[in-house]
Amino acid sequence: MLNAALSRFPRLELVPSPTPLEKLERLSQKLGRAIYVKRDDITPFALGGNKVRKLEFLAADALAAGADTLVTAGAIQSNHVRQTAALAARLGLSCVALLENPIGTSDSNYLSNGNRLLLDLFGTEVELVANLDNADELLAATGERLRAAGKRPYLVPIGGSNALGALGYVRAGLELAEQIKASGETFSAVVLASGSAGTHAGLALALEHALPGTRVVGVTVSRPDATQRPKVEGLLQRTADLLGVDVPASLRVELWDQYFAPRYGEPNAGTLEAVRLVASHEGLLLDPVYTGKAFAGLLDGVAAGAFAGEGPVLFLHTGGSPALFAYHPARPI
Repeated sequence: MLNAALSRFPRLELVPSPTPLEKLERLSQKLGRAIYVKRDDITPFALGGNKVRKLEFLAADALAAGADTLVTAGAIQSNHVRQTAALAARLGLSCVALLENPIGTSDSNYLSNGNRLLLDLFGTEVELVANLDNADELLAATGERLRAAGKRPYLVPIGGSNALGALGYVRAGLELAEQIKASGETFSAVVLASGSAGTHAGLALALEHALPGTRVVGVTVSRPDATQRPKVEGLLQRTADLLGVDVPASLRVELWDQYFAPRYGEPNAGTLEAVRLVASHEGLLLDPVYTGKAFAGLLDGVAAGAFAGEGPVLFLHTGGSPALFAYHPARPI
C-alpha cells in the first residue's frame, strides 16, 4: 500500500540502492547485546546523511515548480543545510541559507570549519540570523525578497521536515523493513535521533505498516518530550494524510528526552563517551549533535535493561560526521 502511494510523488534518485545494515561485532561483544546499524551516514551524496532522502522528494518538487533557488535554514553546523546546498550545486540552482549560532560560541572551528566550510565550497549565499525561533516567517520573508528581485525561490523547511520531505523516510522505512526480514533477526527496537521529526515520523509510519509492532525509540536532541511529541505526532498525521493512508491505531510514539542537555548543538559527557566508544571499537564515526546523543541513549538503554527480550537493537545512523571538525579543539572529542 505505501509503495503504491509513494509512487505518486516525483523523486530524484540520489540514494539509488539500499544503505547497508551491519552488525557492530566488537561493540556487541563488549555490551553483551547484539547491535546493528543502518548506515544512512553513507548515503552517496555530499559526505552522506539522512537529509538527502528528504531532499529526493523536495528537490523534485522544486524543479517541477520551476525554482532557481533553494532557500533553507539551520544551525551553522547544520547537516541539512550542507546537503541542501550540495544538491543545489548539483542541480545548477542557487542556495540561500539562513544560519543561527545556537550555542553562542565564538570558536573559529565552529564558525568556519566542518559543515560551514562545505557551504562555501558549494557556493552558498549565507545569511546569519539571531535565531530561528520564527524560522517559517524568516524563510517566507527571504522568499518574498528573492521573488521581488526576480528569482524563483523554493522554501525548504528546517531539516527538510514537512510531510513531503518525510516521504523520504517512509521509503527508507520500507527499505529497512525488507532488510530486517532478510536478516532473520527479531529486533528488540530501532533507535534514532529525533530532531526536526521528519525522519522519526516517516520511519515510524513505514515500519508500523510493514512490520507491525516494531518498537521505534526516538532520542530527542534538542527539546523535551512535551514539545517534541507534538512535532512527531503532527508530522506523522500530515504525512499519512499526504499519502492517503491511516496512521495505524497501534502506533505509539516513544521518546527518550534524558540525553539532549544542555541544549541543541552542545554535546554532553555521555555524547562524547558514545562517540569515543563507537569510534574506538568499530572505526565508525558518530557526530556530537545528533547521533552521539542518540547512541548515548541506546547505550544507557542496554545497560538499564530497557530493551525487552534478547533480540538485537538496531541503530539508524543518520550521519553528521563533518561536524566533528567543528567541535575540535574547543570542545575536544
